Amino acid sequence: MQNLHLLWTLGPGELLMIVIVAIFIFGPKRLPEIGKALGDGLSSFREASKGDKSLPAAEKE
Repeated sequence: MQNLHLLWTLGPGELLMIVIVAIFIFGPKRLPEIGKALGDGLSSFREASKGDKSLPAAEKE
């Protein structure tokens, strides 16, 4: 069980294979669009997970 975390590490070879497979599946023109969509989704998820600590004035009453 001590070496279980080693199963989930990605080295440069694995990352290169993932990129090559992604290029074959989606094509080089769609990869920037997919990356931007993933980045936007991740940033909005981070904002939502932070939560808004302040309540609007109407809800404070």
